[in-house]
Amino acid sequence: MISYSFKNTYFFLVSLFFFSLISCGQDLASKKETFKKIETGAQQTTLYANSLANKNIAVVANQTSILLNTNGNHTHLVDSLVTLNYNILKVFSPEHGFRGDADAGEKVIDGKDAKTGLPLISLYGNNKKPTEEQLKGIDVVVFDIQDVGVRFYTYISTLHYVMEACAELEIPLIVLDRPNPNGHYIDGPTLEIEYTSFVGMHPIPVVYGMTIGEYAQMINGEHWLKNKIQCDLTVIPLKNYTHNKQYNLPVKPSPNLPNEKSINLYPSLCFFEGTNVSAGRGTEKQFQIFGSPFLSKNEFNFCFTPQSNFGAKNPKHKGLQCCGLDLSEINYLNKIDISYLIKAYHATSDKEIFFNNFFTKLAGTKKLQQQIENNTSIEEIHNSWQKGIADFKKIRNAYLIYE
Repeated sequence: MISYSFKNTYFFLVSLFFFSLISCGQDLASKKETFKKIETGAQQTTLYANSLANKNIAVVANQTSILLNTNGNHTHLVDSLVTLNYNILKVFSPEHGFRGDADAGEKVIDGKDAKTGLPLISLYGNNKKPTEEQLKGIDVVVFDIQDVGVRFYTYISTLHYVMEACAELEIPLIVLDRPNPNGHYIDGPTLEIEYTSFVGMHPIPVVYGMTIGEYAQMINGEHWLKNKIQCDLTVIPLKNYTHNKQYNLPVKPSPNLPNEKSINLYPSLCFFEGTNVSAGRGTEKQFQIFGSPFLSKNEFNFCFTPQSNFGAKNPKHKGLQCCGLDLSEINYLNKIDISYLIKAYHATSDKEIFFNNFFTKLAGTKKLQQQIENNTSIEEIHNSWQKGIADFKKIRNAYLIYE
């Protein structure tokens, strides 16, 4: 009996060890799968090379249009395509310009790229939509710009107008997809059509949880282009990406979004752009702090003084001490936090000048300002967004490429 029991025990232990190795291997494989490196559409040149061969090409790009190298450096997409002898005729650039050094809202003029000699055409200057003359002789347009997944960030508005121009002239458009650093949630008020502007062109929540490639498919599928026309669209998808996969951008998408924290806080703090409160432009903590000369130092013990700097030549309250809060160390957000906006409104010394006309454009509705002025609770405000969010999710599902 003792021998039999020992053999069974020995067999059991060996089996347990064997299966634990298998399980461990599966866990390691699973972890390896989890940490697979995301590859952007631009990186996967073989997927779009044939579509560019022997074609006259226009590229819509900025400083984020890069291909990462194995040594940690990067090459600009335009430089790469030129090196590969593709026939690039011109480059279109969005807000902030081709090299991403213009202030928010600053008019960007046409020019010439010093490195390649290619003509640069601004889509944030005399026209926001490519003209027929500007697209004359172009066989295909390539769009490769890093978005941050927020309705009032204007790169998706540029996408809309590029798609519309291509559709009207029957020019195919290739969108090289990139991750959405705010792709892990959907939140905010849904834009009402009467408040359409360049900082909000479509009836979507502030944060919409889609990559720019998925968003392009939605613009097409929902017939949001003029006269409900559709673009001949190809999306080069990401590899190893899900919406919940955190992605640290290798290049800042615009001058005043310098790091992951600012990008994460941007949907919550950009509302301050429509008020008399600074969101940190003119400091080194843009969209990570807020403050105003109208907020008391007794109540807000963090103070800063905006000055001219890269990306903010004339920041709000330049040279004036602003008191508020430093949010650069708070936890990663999974929703829009309007508590800061409400706190600043109630604490400001002059509520009559707190909001300006830009606030409604950012919110996409008059209701948010009215709710704040009427002391509506945060919970009630969030609840008022839910129907619009639910309706949008039904539309969104039809255009998703990734989980």
